[in-house]
Amino acid sequence: MKPTDSIPLSLYIHFPWCLKKCPYCDFNSHEFTGDLPEQNYINALLTDLEQDINFFKESRPIESIFMGGGTPSLFSPEAIHSLLENIKKLIPVKSDAEITLEANPSTFENQKFSEFNSAGINRLSIGIQSFNDSLLKNLGRTHNSQMALNAGEIAHSAGFTNFNLDLMFGLPQGSLKSSLCDIQTAISLKPSHISFYQLTLEPNTYFHKFPPVLPADDDIFQMQTICQQHLKDHHYQQYEISAYAQANKQCRHNLNYWTFADYLGIGAGAHGKITQQTTDSRYRYWKLKSPQHYLSAAHSEQRIGNRTTIAAIELPLEYLMNHLRLNQGFMLSDYKQKTGLPIASLYPALQYCIDLKLLTNHRGMVRCTPQGWNFLDRILEQFCVD
Repeated sequence: MKPTDSIPLSLYIHFPWCLKKCPYCDFNSHEFTGDLPEQNYINALLTDLEQDINFFKESRPIESIFMGGGTPSLFSPEAIHSLLENIKKLIPVKSDAEITLEANPSTFENQKFSEFNSAGINRLSIGIQSFNDSLLKNLGRTHNSQMALNAGEIAHSAGFTNFNLDLMFGLPQGSLKSSLCDIQTAISLKPSHISFYQLTLEPNTYFHKFPPVLPADDDIFQMQTICQQHLKDHHYQQYEISAYAQANKQCRHNLNYWTFADYLGIGAGAHGKITQQTTDSRYRYWKLKSPQHYLSAAHSEQRIGNRTTIAAIELPLEYLMNHLRLNQGFMLSDYKQKTGLPIASLYPALQYCIDLKLLTNHRGMVRCTPQGWNFLDRILEQFCVD
């Protein structure tokens, strides 16, 4: 068995089109006009995947598939079914694989989502952001509060027992009252998973160029801590900085990222990370961002925007910036196995963070303290390569 055979492998599929570009969004998303090039894009995704499999010589089964965007739910159930069936002809997909589709509340119809379920989608991630009409308008969302409520109800009636609701706090004109109301409403819809994260003004976004007035930092921290406690009281356990799940309903695909496993990335602007042959050769790569350039590439290998090798000196930071997002932290023995580096490569930075009470090391299990989780950037700075 090759050393890489024990590393889980996931597949990320990017759908770059959306109804409207949100002012806070820094993802590779593009407003579309006219008809979506459904079949052309599905064909491009499949040749893209085939090329990746051949280049990286992948034979490991896929543990999870995540369709993100953009708004993948703009595509028809027939297109998604065709994509999944043809993926299975190219690479093994585990029978119990988690297969997630991101969805916008504006696209929800009961029949359509029942067909998504029948097509093989077994998990949804719904971009709610808020149930407050005024806050949704401030965020430039295309849905309103009623559409958001309908989306949760339709997810259940369409047969989805596993779905996530995305919520944001620290919004323009947001307050503790509005954030707590959002959390209470989300819980009432009985999702298996809730993502609850702070709005940040990312570069190359409209909000970064024209910053809205946000609540004070102390108010944002209060929103976070009180809502976190409310989620805990209703049996949504925080397992990652912004992720809360019912028992055994953690997002397996995202856990694959955070535990430094491998993933193939197909679609315009998609990223991938692959350990090839041995733990000494790791690659990050990404595809052309422009949907037009991606579709018009004469050969599938021309869709690769760039490919880089992860140097050994970068591995401590690469490993920690993922694992320390998790409440469980990591075992030092896992670090040694996954990176191929000695545990000593984490020192003296690791001890420095322990002395500052940002990290703990209990019998080889390293994890953030509650304070450390709030200052993760400060921890990671200690492991940066000059």
